[in-house]
Amino acid sequence: MQTIGFIGLGVMGKSMARHLLRAGYSLIVYTRTKEKAEDILAEGAVWKDAVKDVAKVADVVMTMVGEPHDVEHVYFGDDGILANAKRGTYVIDFTTSKPSLAVRIHEAAKEKGIFALDAPVSGGDIGARDGTLSIMVGGDKEAFSACMPLLSHLGKNIVWQGEAGAGQHTKMCNQIAIATNMIGVCEALVYAEKAGLDPERVLRSISQGAASSWSLSNLAPRMLAGDFAPGFYVKHFIKDMGIALAEAETLGLSLPGLKLAKQLYESLAERGEGQSGTQALYKWYKEW
Repeated sequence: MQTIGFIGLGVMGKSMARHLLRAGYSLIVYTRTKEKAEDILAEGAVWKDAVKDVAKVADVVMTMVGEPHDVEHVYFGDDGILANAKRGTYVIDFTTSKPSLAVRIHEAAKEKGIFALDAPVSGGDIGARDGTLSIMVGGDKEAFSACMPLLSHLGKNIVWQGEAGAGQHTKMCNQIAIATNMIGVCEALVYAEKAGLDPERVLRSISQGAASSWSLSNLAPRMLAGDFAPGFYVKHFIKDMGIALAEAETLGLSLPGLKLAKQLYESLAERGEGQSGTQALYKWYKEW
């Protein structure tokens, strides 16, 4: 069995790493706060004190960190993955990041005989926990095929999208679609309440019809229950929308719906909700 290195054990990363551990792989881990890893260490994962220590011994290094600058930090530099991984290593970045950064990683990895994939995911904490994520992959198709047995432990909808950066571009499409859909979900709920309807009963009808969406089925019930714990952070969604808008500008596209969604979420973050789940947009409509 391959030795898997996993860097970043946040809301989604830990669940993803746990699936690999339970599948029988040797798992070595690193995250900035060791306390966050204590439970998975107790299950059999092995701790390393630095990114470079993971990279030196793993056959496959997976990363799930927060921001593009975090991705750059763990991959580049003397202490980074690319400087320390052995030839023939596969590196897979699950972080939602910049397509241009994915291309840089791929090119730098290729020079060292390392195979790099950008593989952002969708499905939130539920998908990570259940191993049902959608995984959008960019990079060499041969590397994708080689890593498919590993990816199959993490997701159910795993699609090679094209060359390096294509996974990240696909994730931008995903975030664009979600952004305005979240506005629609919130507005549908507050409309139902103002009209004197039972919103849970309304959900039973509209979540099975033409309005159906993942957000309506999975996040709307959390909104009504007052559960705003993060399956995906508001602050990270703002980051993603910023990347998508910048990429759209380079493509000569105007995306007014995405701009509006970003403005609403930024307003939400200014009210102290940056660490909340994206379903906290409901508060913007209900409380302010």
